[in-house]
Amino acid sequence: MRLLTATLLLTTLAGCGENETKEPTAANAAANGVLPAGPVTNVSQVDAAALPPELRALAEQTVPGMTIDEVDRKQRQGRIYFDIEGKRPDGSEVELDVLQEGNRFRVVEIQRDIAWDQASPAAIAAAKAAPGSFTPERVIESKQTEDGSIIYELFAPGRPDEPAMEIRLRDGKAEVLRERWAH
Repeated sequence: MRLLTATLLLTTLAGCGENETKEPTAANAAANGVLPAGPVTNVSQVDAAALPPELRALAEQTVPGMTIDEVDRKQRQGRIYFDIEGKRPDGSEVELDVLQEGNRFRVVEIQRDIAWDQASPAAIAAAKAAPGSFTPERVIESKQTEDGSIIYELFAPGRPDEPAMEIRLRDGKAEVLRERWAH
């Protein structure tokens, strides 16, 4: 029994190392509350001035008065997105994630960076209760245009390239996602 207790204690302590650099895998991501690395995304910059008129009109319709600063074209898992970054008339930053479907464009997310303490209390509680929880150094709040839910993308300290955890808030209930959100 002592050997089993000691083994469990050492196994637990080994997973708590401050300098843990192992990337989570798909197999252990759900267990530790941290998402595995996302799919490969090919990114290219698009000149904002050369944006197709229908895409510019969609951005203007979604965020009236938006000033477009930067546009990225992203291709992943057979889908093409345009990330349109800019500012609202009040100067606050906003990003539209637009999915291209054939010759049509559809806004799927409206995003903004927020401070962690500005997130929904339910989302904060869900993140803190998750195994592998951490205090995010960056939080993106993504309003989903299809169902009105909010996805909180949480970036772990030292991992600025993609979210390590995502929380979905829908109808006041928060859940830690076991797989990356599609958009």
